Amino acid sequence: MKTVFKLIMITGMALVWALPATAQQPAAPAEKPAAQKQAPPAGGPPKPFAVPRTEKFKLPNGLEVTLAPYGSLPKVSVLAEIRVGSLNESADQIWLSDIVSRLLKDGGTSSRSAAQVAQEAASMGGSLRVDVDEDTTSVYADVLSEFGPKMAALIADVVQHPLLPESELARLKQDALRRLAITKSQSQPLAAEQFAKALYPDHPYGRTYPTEEMINKFSIAEIQKFYKENFGAVRTHIYVAGKFDAPAMKKAITDSFSAWAHGPEPLINIPKPSTKREFVLVDRPDATQSTVYIGLPTIDPSNPDYIPLSVTNSILGGSFGSRITSNIREQKGYTYSPFSFISARYRDGYWAEVADVTTAVTGPSIKEIFGEVDRLRNEAPSADELQGIKDYMSGIFVLQNSSRGGIINQLAFVDLHNLGDKYLQNYVQNVFAVTPQQVQQMTQKYLDPKKMTIVVVGDKSKIADQLTPYQGTGQ
Repeated sequence: MKTVFKLIMITGMALVWALPATAQQPAAPAEKPAAQKQAPPAGGPPKPFAVPRTEKFKLPNGLEVTLAPYGSLPKVSVLAEIRVGSLNESADQIWLSDIVSRLLKDGGTSSRSAAQVAQEAASMGGSLRVDVDEDTTSVYADVLSEFGPKMAALIADVVQHPLLPESELARLKQDALRRLAITKSQSQPLAAEQFAKALYPDHPYGRTYPTEEMINKFSIAEIQKFYKENFGAVRTHIYVAGKFDAPAMKKAITDSFSAWAHGPEPLINIPKPSTKREFVLVDRPDATQSTVYIGLPTIDPSNPDYIPLSVTNSILGGSFGSRITSNIREQKGYTYSPFSFISARYRDGYWAEVADVTTAVTGPSIKEIFGEVDRLRNEAPSADELQGIKDYMSGIFVLQNSSRGGIINQLAFVDLHNLGDKYLQNYVQNVFAVTPQQVQQMTQKYLDPKKMTIVVVGDKSKIADQLTPYQGTGQ
């Protein structure tokens, strides 16, 4: 589960209407010199993130539980995070984990219909949400505090006793086919697909979209087999955050989950991504824009360099005030909303810059992106520029964790990557400890343009000549 923040700057304009001057009007008085605009006062140092006091325990079947009392509002969030996702799919099962997750939500259980599940969740002041990504399946609800134990029991029923009915499969397959058609008609998903294939050619992380034939072949027997082979107590971690009665919550979780079978240990399948330069051009005739996807494998959050590299990413392209954004958006007008990011999967990570650029400047846009990478490799940023980025990152981090869901997301992130109890507590401090020299070193160490994969989706007839310089092994 990833949260993306965009900052939007709006400039207000005051319009002053003036009547035409006439011979009868007195002359306007001489204008006084405009007062010199004062710089706004400097902001205070961002406050460190205060990690809620947590209580952890483990059931005999291997299921883990984290309770995090937080806030004063009478609401509580409950999450079952299960280590199963697209990582667990075979080459002919792409999106199978997604269909399983939708059946968990819409298929009911052995004792409740899907309508009853939804009605019970609504009666508690919330709703049940099921999401899946590469590494995890998440079953989440946010309800009134008094119903926290009851919601824990409902989630336990959904994940342990799903009906997985065949009656819902045809509808879900048709929905998957529609989503596939819509997604494959868009440039950014096409570019992301080719980028993943290039970096992870022989791994589930490199398999993004199924074929129509694959979806049509999914059977309820295959779905039920996938569930039985991948869901179980030892792969599950229950998180609770908000205002709740701790003894009552512990009892509800223990009573509801203790009978679940231990199940298989989490699958560990760490990829070995390709680090060689690759160029991919996807022809999209008559496209008015080109989607550019540039990046390479880097490191995962367990690496000590992850926070310094994250700061480097924010300077380079990962914030509204970043260098690449300033260059190709503000200064040159090549694109509207470019961005860069570092992925965060179990023991795997990559950096990528993504931009939808005007067709006529596809090649120049790539040149500017590489130029900004090289500039940061050759020269450390100023202390002032770096301080602004660190203030931004620290502020965003605190804002992200100012909710029950945010707290749970961070706790789950720390557990997935085995980062330890001090990671969140020290995050702001560690961001502020990054130096300009470290930023330059991170760029030199991890962001080598000669090893970056380049994917472009656009009108080949109009952009092929622009891309000639980037089809070899160098820039």
